Amino acid sequence: MKAVILAAGEGSRMRPLTHTRPKVMLPIANKPILEHLLVEAIQAGLKEFIFVVGYCDEQVRDYFGNGEKWGVNIVYYEQRKQLGTADALRMVEALVDGNFLVMNGDIIANGEDIRRLAGNGGTTLSVIEVKDPRGLGIVELCESKVVHIYEKTARPPTLMANAGLYLFTPDLFNAISETAKSPRGEYELTDSLQLMMEKGIDIASLEIKYWLDLSYPWDLLSANESLLAGIESQNLGEVEENVVIKGAVSIGKGSVIRSGSYVVGPVIIGQDCDIGPNCYIRPSTSIGDGCHIGAAVEVKNSIIMRGSKLPHHNYVGDSIIGEECNLGAGTKIANLRLDEKEIQVAGIDTGRRKLGAILGDRVETGINASINIGSMIGNNTHIGPGAVVSGVILPDSKIF
Repeated sequence: MKAVILAAGEGSRMRPLTHTRPKVMLPIANKPILEHLLVEAIQAGLKEFIFVVGYCDEQVRDYFGNGEKWGVNIVYYEQRKQLGTADALRMVEALVDGNFLVMNGDIIANGEDIRRLAGNGGTTLSVIEVKDPRGLGIVELCESKVVHIYEKTARPPTLMANAGLYLFTPDLFNAISETAKSPRGEYELTDSLQLMMEKGIDIASLEIKYWLDLSYPWDLLSANESLLAGIESQNLGEVEENVVIKGAVSIGKGSVIRSGSYVVGPVIIGQDCDIGPNCYIRPSTSIGDGCHIGAAVEVKNSIIMRGSKLPHHNYVGDSIIGEECNLGAGTKIANLRLDEKEIQVAGIDTGRRKLGAILGDRVETGINASINIGSMIGNNTHIGPGAVVSGVILPDSKIF
């Protein structure tokens, strides 16, 4: 059975992190979202994959190649204009034969759930019960059959979310050929499914047990915490004397942990990193390849992407730092409101009591800069010495 993975979109709600990469390539626990999904699908027994790519597709192609590294076969189909999920599947009709799986590339699921889905006989939609249905596609069921799908409705009638994993028969393509554009100007897969139900074609539901939905940047922090909980300790680098390591800590090849550093897992440190001396790395932190975490720096529950530098007297908590950022000495990122209420970003309730900042790529700060809770800072922004930053900052800004 072949699996089609939809990986063409930018993921505009993930900006500024997706200004330079597709959403599926955002790192969690030092691996792209799409790689986590691919590995789980392989564990389910799948070996033939079709990646539908579009936005910044060269990054997906360069990273995954033909799939040889994972022992599978990957072919690509380019969706030049992102006209919706149904449009993406229309283009791969000639590449699939019989029943096939479809997966949204920006979620993380469990291999056992994927195996169960692949074992069903007819068209099946995966669902999972959620606490907060806002912003999700919601499914109405009757005796485990799907009777209606609601796309991000203001008043969802149930808490069963569409998990973005499907098993399809060739009947799908007939429905796609009759699907009209949605009000958003796209051909929506959920509209095609609704057409199938109206024609009397049964769509079964399968409730899955594990699902990470990644809609906004702060969702990456929760996912990072979840995935790091399962890592094992390994040391492929160098750990100097007088370093304290507690819990599961993975250290990549060529990385050095210098004297006086205190690292509490779960923590993953990539290749060729320079850590310390005398820094404090707290649990649920991922540090990408080629990063520098220097003296008197504290990092907690954060994602630090490739090539970024936090070299002197910095505090970074509950934050995401893009690639090749450089924080000046004394730069601090706040992560807790004084009244300890949940934090909003651009009017959106994050559901988090602790949230620092989201920095795009190549953000630089001067000495003693202060970044307030929930700040979103665009790529290539320069923040001067002693500046105080709050809110949403557009790319290429200069703040002094």
